[in-house]
Amino acid sequence: MIFTVAIDGPAAAGKGTISRAVAEAFGFAHLDTGALYRAVGVKGGDPVEAARSLTPEDLSRDDLRSLEAGQAASRVAVIPEVRAALLDFQRRFARRDGGAVLDGRDIGTVICPEAEVKLFVTASADVRARRRWLELGGEAAPRALADVLAEVQERDARDMGRTDAPLRAAADAQVIDTSALTSAEAIAQAVALVAKALQR
Repeated sequence: MIFTVAIDGPAAAGKGTISRAVAEAFGFAHLDTGALYRAVGVKGGDPVEAARSLTPEDLSRDDLRSLEAGQAASRVAVIPEVRAALLDFQRRFARRDGGAVLDGRDIGTVICPEAEVKLFVTASADVRARRRWLELGGEAAPRALADVLAEVQERDARDMGRTDAPLRAAADAQVIDTSALTSAEAIAQAVALVAKALQR
């Protein structure tokens, strides 16, 4: 069975948590496409060459979840040649047999416009910054909450403002706003939407 679930949204909205849970619930393969861009960003050197030569080892680095890796990902993601180099990999993964869940910023709009389910997971910038700040250690974090909020807003502006595949909800995406939801509630919403599509 070929069945693609495309999950998009801004940083720290909860799309990774939801994507992993949806994949597990239905036995689908999961790809965090942001990890591809994070890996390219932290590899250093020429970003286009880094994208063309990505290996599985690059995707298992310990530093891919760091704030620095996220900022690096956002910087290389605006380069059209980097996006082109990673496009085929993502599309092949999406249409693999057995079902696939991909999360990122342009899955439903560019990578898999034909996806059977498209979700756009979002939350307010304040909520997302607080989540990221708590991930970094809260009061013990190396950055103040205000600094993390500024970084989240800067990243949003870059992701939404880029000319190639900007972050936006697909016209037929179903929006899940996690601002006031627990992760369990958000996951339940997503699983219900996928289950409904599978029944059709």
